Amino acid sequence: MKRATILHRDLSAALASLGHGDMLLVCDAGFPVPCDARRIDLAVCRDLPRLEPVLEAIHAECVFEKITASHELRDYNPPLRAEIARIFPGLPVEFVPHADIMTGLVHRAKFIVRTGAFNPWGNLVLHSLPDVPKWFEAPGLIVPEWYRASVSK
Repeated sequence: MKRATILHRDLSAALASLGHGDMLLVCDAGFPVPCDARRIDLAVCRDLPRLEPVLEAIHAECVFEKITASHELRDYNPPLRAEIARIFPGLPVEFVPHADIMTGLVHRAKFIVRTGAFNPWGNLVLHSLPDVPKWFEAPGLIVPEWYRASVSK
């Protein structure tokens, strides 16, 4: 049996398939997931599972270069904003209008993970990044100057 954090077969496979620049949208229970999206539905009932433990489990298995969230989350949901900062310390968060997530970014996400969260504007786009320090572990490799910040993470 698998010992890693993510036991859900479809979620584990989705995370394993992410490459540099791929987007993973983790959303609340009310997000309008398009019919043609690659949807991983974890929702059972209200707040099961909550958004935060799902983000923690995903963060334990993947590396991200930034998060895109809505202006509305920033302005009207300080508790979730604080949780994002706790789960992803130091990771940049780009804030855009919620409509941009619902109408544009949703169609560019490789996968959409729906939680049971009843958490206003709890819809986050996670932008995938290779585990850069591991890519430059081999002896003799030279880290480009523009990549150094990623290597030091």
